[in-house]
Amino acid sequence: MVVSRSGASLRTPRLSSESAPSSHILVGDCVAQMAKMPAASVDLVFADPPYNLQLQGDLKRPDDSRVDAVDDDWDKFSSFAAYDDFSRAWLTACRRVMKPNATLWVIGSYHNIFRVGALLQDLGFWILNDIVWRKSNPMPNFRGRRFTNAHETLIWAAREAATRDYTFNYEALKAGNDDIQMRSDWFLPLCTGEERLKGRDGKKLHPTQKPEALLARVILAASRPDGVVLDPFCGSGTTGAVARRLRRNFIGIERHAEYAVAARARIEGIEPLAEPALASFMTAREAPRVPFATLVERGLVTPGIKLVDAKRRHRALVRADGAIALGEAVGSIHRIGALAQGLEACNGWTFWHVETAQGLTVIDALRAQVRAEMNAA
Repeated sequence: MVVSRSGASLRTPRLSSESAPSSHILVGDCVAQMAKMPAASVDLVFADPPYNLQLQGDLKRPDDSRVDAVDDDWDKFSSFAAYDDFSRAWLTACRRVMKPNATLWVIGSYHNIFRVGALLQDLGFWILNDIVWRKSNPMPNFRGRRFTNAHETLIWAAREAATRDYTFNYEALKAGNDDIQMRSDWFLPLCTGEERLKGRDGKKLHPTQKPEALLARVILAASRPDGVVLDPFCGSGTTGAVARRLRRNFIGIERHAEYAVAARARIEGIEPLAEPALASFMTAREAPRVPFATLVERGLVTPGIKLVDAKRRHRALVRADGAIALGEAVGSIHRIGALAQGLEACNGWTFWHVETAQGLTVIDALRAQVRAEMNAA
């Protein structure tokens, strides 16, 4: 199972392929295009569907100037029932092309996200989290009749309830968040400035272009280098640009040729990051098993020396057979570590240390050295 709360040592990177990521944008209806794709071929889906905003007339500022709101035809539906039929069709198509352990992210606002969430559950998806994207620079409510819409919601769902081996790079996210678990509320700005694609008229090309920082967090959280990322509503190509930079393979689908052309050019201009910058954390379940006896056999720990805890309050004798002794008690590094502390259980790899010329070294660092040699081999 990929999901894990305890990772292998940071010194143990996962090796990745050196192949360049591929990117494809298909023009047409997403349901029809996904019907042509092989079943169970996608590792991650990010979907930014029409929100069905139901705008009634022009949106005006207090000075009576017109707000450039989302009033495109692709966001208009005749009824909630019509929107539900549309949503059910594309979600069903996505589920077919997803691998059994793939996950799906869908973003929306209060206009549509609750309807999409209900459909996800009706279709057999299993909701893992809802993420609140809190915008640092939201558009104000010009009429002063409602609260400022300062957030959007992302739903993260597994293909089905029984899925247990979906990808969640927990350790990497935690390390990048100062060793604190990543929360489900993300504070990020809207897409502005140089990142915003412009059309020939100098105006924004796409009205709902998402920021690359948002997509980067999604892709880094729930996929791995060389995985296949699908965006059925490709738009301006943000998902594809980030996927290419992070060395994921990308398939985008877009109905409008103008957006597809701009997205292709944008993605082609992206230089993938160097492999060392993307080396994934290896979870404890994936790391090769290295018994403590292996450290003794390789001479990294010498029989007869004493293991100590970080404060040197406990000392245990290392035996030639890989067991350790504390007084009359003999057992594994875990059992004796628990006994020394009067606990039911103990992770001996992080509790016990060896004395070196540089000071105390946790024995887990020695295990990581063996694992690195195994990976290289």
